[in-house]
Amino acid sequence: MLCDIMNTHVIVLNPKDSIKKALNLMNENNINGAPVADEEGNLIGMIVKADIYRFLMEEGHYDTCPVEWVMTKEVFTASEEEDVISIAKKILDKDIIAMPIVDSSKKLLGIVSIEDILKSLIYKLK
Repeated sequence: MLCDIMNTHVIVLNPKDSIKKALNLMNENNINGAPVADEEGNLIGMIVKADIYRFLMEEGHYDTCPVEWVMTKEVFTASEEEDVISIAKKILDKDIIAMPIVDSSKKLLGIVSIEDILKSLIYKLK
C-alpha cells in the first residue's frame, strides 16, 4: 500500500509563490519538484526544476514570476489505497519523477517518488 511508503513531509508550494522561492526550496531540500496546492490544501499542480529552467531561458521571464505560470496543471495522482506496483507502472508510463497522493476531494496527503518505490522494493528483498 502506498500509505506505507509515501512521504507525508512534503514541500508544498502556493501558486502565488515566486519561481525563485520554489527553486530555493527545491535546492535546500534536495528535491527536483514539488506539488502546488491552494489555501485549503487541494492539489492544483506540480512544478519541476526542468520546467522552471526552460521557462527562465525565454526572454522576458524572470524568477519573480509566480509558480502558477510554470506549473503543470494536469497532474497524475494516486489514492493511498493503490498498490506500489501499479503506481510504479504509472510513474514509468507517464515519465514523471513522483506522484502526489490525494484523497477523494483532491486534498494532498503525500507524495511517492521513484526513490521511495526503489527503497521499498529493496527493503522487501532483504
